[in-house]
Amino acid sequence: MSYLTAVLLGLVQGVTEFLPVSSSGHLAIAEQLLNLQGASNVPDFFDVLLHLGTLVAVFAAYWDDIRDMIVEFFAGIGDLAHHSTPNPVPPARRLILLIIVGTLPLFVMVPFRRFFSSLGDNMYFIGGALIVTGILLFVSDRVRHGRKTEKTATLLDALLVGLGQAVALCPGISRSGMTITTGCFAGFERKFAVRFAFLLSIPAVIGANILSLKDAIEAGIDWASVPAYLVGVAVAAVSGYACIRLLRYIADKGRFGAFAYYCWAVGALTLVLTILH
Repeated sequence: MSYLTAVLLGLVQGVTEFLPVSSSGHLAIAEQLLNLQGASNVPDFFDVLLHLGTLVAVFAAYWDDIRDMIVEFFAGIGDLAHHSTPNPVPPARRLILLIIVGTLPLFVMVPFRRFFSSLGDNMYFIGGALIVTGILLFVSDRVRHGRKTEKTATLLDALLVGLGQAVALCPGISRSGMTITTGCFAGFERKFAVRFAFLLSIPAVIGANILSLKDAIEAGIDWASVPAYLVGVAVAAVSGYACIRLLRYIADKGRFGAFAYYCWAVGALTLVLTILH
């Protein structure tokens, strides 16, 4: 793989993984433009590394929350050993529970992951899914702003957001867009909807990489391309972090619908170009 290809794919991954425009859909489109015949032709090992790069971006952007959850995780184990529970439960500990519940729907989808992956070669599906993503983002701006945070969100709220994340396994459906939108529908405060969406992505990305690593090793690793891969990973991490900061700023303004028009345009263009191809 050339350095230019690695940089371009890293940039596409970093930007679209966090902005609510679907990284999987954009990667498939970019791969078509780069004369790769679908997502399956991108080296599996590079795909794993790209997702690790965006995971680094999440850790950098939300390290304070992650650190607090790690501390509360071990504090919770200590409380269980002593048969005691603090009242009220610390927000970071409640956030751990919400993330665990929100991750559960993904386990149901694990047996179908190859089916969802195969949809990445269907440009008609990707174009339609991007249009659906745009509709969800457009509607989310017209939902009454909620006030729920980790202190008041319920387990059912977390499960609903988790279901949204599971649906986003379909390429073209934005994971961040789906989880943020579902959080808004559940009554989350906008800032918390964004924060919860990104924190919820951590176990999802780690789990997906664990499942993909075996396939990546079996497919073989092109060691000569590893330096290019690492450059792509760095680009994905830096651009991903910048996009998280951008989306947090947009959350402060409470407007996500502007991305809807972009998704509609890209989705419609994808359908037109696919028909003409």
